[in-house]
Amino acid sequence: MGEASELPAGITGDHGQKAEQVIPPENIKQNPQNPSFNCLKQYKWWLEMAIYTLFVLAGQSVGTLLGRLYYNNGGNSNWMATFVQCAGFPVLLPFLCTSKPKNSNPEINRKKPSTSILASVYISLGIFLAAVCMLYTIGLKYLPVTTYTLICASQLGFNALFSYFLNRQKFTPYILNSLVLLTISSTLLVFQNNSEDLNKTPKAKYTLGFVCTLAASAGYALMLSVTQLAFQRIIKRETIRAIMDMSIYQNVVATFAILIGLFASGEWKNLNAEMEKFKPGKVAYVMNLFWTAISWQAFTVGCNGLIFKVSSLFSNVISILGLPIAPVLAVILLHEKMTGLKCIAMLLAMWGFISYMYQHYLDDLKMKAERKLSDDVSEVPLTETG
Repeated sequence: MGEASELPAGITGDHGQKAEQVIPPENIKQNPQNPSFNCLKQYKWWLEMAIYTLFVLAGQSVGTLLGRLYYNNGGNSNWMATFVQCAGFPVLLPFLCTSKPKNSNPEINRKKPSTSILASVYISLGIFLAAVCMLYTIGLKYLPVTTYTLICASQLGFNALFSYFLNRQKFTPYILNSLVLLTISSTLLVFQNNSEDLNKTPKAKYTLGFVCTLAASAGYALMLSVTQLAFQRIIKRETIRAIMDMSIYQNVVATFAILIGLFASGEWKNLNAEMEKFKPGKVAYVMNLFWTAISWQAFTVGCNGLIFKVSSLFSNVISILGLPIAPVLAVILLHEKMTGLKCIAMLLAMWGFISYMYQHYLDDLKMKAERKLSDDVSEVPLTETG
């Protein structure tokens, strides 16, 4: 798969010759041939992956539920619901100040892209993000959480298509099986015409929500692939700072674009009345918006981190893994009903995810076998001379 080459040296690289040698303690951390160095590097990589995965799953689930609660309790502004998905970037500014690049090598500095190129990347992705967030907001407004999250599974199929053309993603039967199952699981929801969902939402608005969510999934998938392409071709820096730059600056642009829409539409005039009428109270209204903003920033950082460390498709797979979390929480906390069709769709989505991860497992076994063969070949001269 495409992400195989991105694994850390401790996983995919060779361990060097096994000749016995004494390594001074002060050189243990610096010597890449030392097993301790490879082990630490491997653990660091997996720790980063675990943190980014947690950010994606928690941020996506909490942000989706809080967005649904906003509408359930009297919120009605699409622009405000979209605004909080991008406006939480100030919480990341301390990380931007502390994650300064340590390497001052002139050769590396010479390879850095110009400010104008970076600005064009951030502005383009930021405007694109604002549009996608608005589409997601409309979808969440007119669809139950269970339906909304399962439709979002289709973004994996879109992402695979864009990854094939933009990121040279390789496909296997297991990956294709995964994409087909995840796509079918979301399109099954079209046949819910007589479900209880339509008793609460007019058919026209339900259809609008479905179309907007599907369009948002396609747009977001394209944005993920373009983000990976920007990391590979333009940014070319393997640092936390690069991830923070991408997360913050594209959200800054998206926030200003949404603010223009908020004031141009005139919805800002109704926000005070909306807060007054919010069922749980003013404090709950503010806290809902605040934690929604925090949740989506955590999701953005985790998503960009997974794109940077592995690939856009892998980042999307982790996002799809979180799909069952929000519907289950919605059934428990928001008292939504889990219909038989939704259960079938969820099972297909989980089956598709397992199929993808099984391919990842096979690739891991293949890499370990190739590494072992390489190590055995490198040991032959040492054995003969010994």
